[in-house]
Amino acid sequence: MLQHDHLLEWRTIEKNVLLGLEIQNKLAPAAKERVYDMLKTYGLYKFKDARPSQLSGGMRQRAALIRTLALEPEILLLDEPFSALDYQTRLTVGDDIGSIIKKEQKTAILVTHDLSEAVSLGSQVLVLSKRPATIKSVVDISFPQNISPLERRNLPEFKDYFNEIWKELNDDE
Repeated sequence: MLQHDHLLEWRTIEKNVLLGLEIQNKLAPAAKERVYDMLKTYGLYKFKDARPSQLSGGMRQRAALIRTLALEPEILLLDEPFSALDYQTRLTVGDDIGSIIKKEQKTAILVTHDLSEAVSLGSQVLVLSKRPATIKSVVDISFPQNISPLERRNLPEFKDYFNEIWKELNDDE
């Protein structure tokens, strides 16, 4: 899942989320039903006949995630998926996407330059060095279970993780 949703304007949301299955010749009734269930679960079913331009940025990102999940990948690579969104939408969509990934029991690798995003969404943060990038440090993130990414931001340990990563990023050694 990339920075931009890459939904095709000439296709409805339904046709966009089914695109990967269509390309891979996997449009079986069970796969379509699973996609429709995700559309219902994540609040997009009533927009299945809409065009991408008729949806908000957050709804478009949820559609892009459903399109990705439809293929049942083992690992999701999220390359700055919220960077094209305004800050408030970014928080809401990050919370939505984090909850969806947890509910779908998927492993995700999130590439981000936003420390708050990394701490609120992650269970482990890999801090990379400057070019050529190598893993400089690994910070394990642990919050109480069943706390949303948005709620994590209000916990006292959030600041501690943020500061630890900030220090690591600004360490000149």
